Amino acid sequence: MKYSIIVPVYNRPDEVDELLQSLCQQSLRNFEVVIVEDGSKTPCKDVCDKYAGILDLHYYFKENSGPGQSRNYGVERARGEWVIVLDSDVVLPADYLVNVDRAIDSCADIAAWGGPDASHPSFTPVQKAISYSMTSFFTTGGIRGGKAKLDKFYPRSFNMGIRRDVYQQLGGFTKMRFGEDIDFSYRIVEAGHRPQLFPDAWVWHKRRTDFRKFFRQVYNSGIARINLEKRHPGTLKLVHLLPTVFTVGTLLLLLMALVGMLLVGIGLLAADHPGCNPSPVVVFLGMATIALALSPLLLYSLIICIDSSLKNKSLWVGLLSIPAAFTQLMGYGLGFIESWWKRCVLKKDEFTAFEKNFYS
Repeated sequence: MKYSIIVPVYNRPDEVDELLQSLCQQSLRNFEVVIVEDGSKTPCKDVCDKYAGILDLHYYFKENSGPGQSRNYGVERARGEWVIVLDSDVVLPADYLVNVDRAIDSCADIAAWGGPDASHPSFTPVQKAISYSMTSFFTTGGIRGGKAKLDKFYPRSFNMGIRRDVYQQLGGFTKMRFGEDIDFSYRIVEAGHRPQLFPDAWVWHKRRTDFRKFFRQVYNSGIARINLEKRHPGTLKLVHLLPTVFTVGTLLLLLMALVGMLLVGIGLLAADHPGCNPSPVVVFLGMATIALALSPLLLYSLIICIDSSLKNKSLWVGLLSIPAAFTQLMGYGLGFIESWWKRCVLKKDEFTAFEKNFYS
């Protein structure tokens, strides 16, 4: 057995169905699938049973412990030479495993790899907008697997592979609740290996279905970044600080716009009071302050809208990409700030600082 595909699942039976359907279409068949149900209240066993005679499929149910520990549970029961870790919300093109196999055969002494993700035409406009914001150079710097990026590539758990012996040597994923895949990638590098990007081994990634869930996801990612720096000193790069700078800058610009509106209001209200003369200077100063404050935000929104519209061939997706981009950057930035305050200022450890986040 060459490949073991490990999929942790939590209340996602419909997504698992789509993933397993795509696995049935794979040109290369030398693989097994290990589904680990992580204490779901809505299990996917009935879905898995449909594919039992089509795929080499193994289903396990365990108490909830988070995705990292569920992956370890699956790998302990897997047989493949290579472990491929996928999220339950991905769908694979038919040539996915062929491309993985070809890339592995062309690389000498490879230990780990990762692939990018893309948006499927059937995804909702919101999912496409979120997918854009998660992968665009203008939001994340392209660090999630694109060719243009501000930082080196590290595999993510939605689409990554590692040689089984290396996985076992490193002890798999740690008990980090968020950022456990980046922690694993860092440990792979620290062990002397260099993860490779396989551009052709891409997946369709369904993402979150609304901005509220998306905000929670990126907020947790911001929390994880400080925890990762504490575990792996020196891994915090400029690209990781940009969302926080963006968040602080945006809040300051909005505050500046509010001050401008107050100035305009003061200038206009002066005309309604006997004995007071309207103050065109104050009104002009207020209008200028508003324009100065909002111009950078409007320019950035325009860039996002144009770029996303062209890439998705949809103006509506381009417009939705504006709130998606602000949610992406400010959610991450606010999580980063909270984590910095609790971990660096209050000196709490990563579990007591975010006990609710880690164990809810």
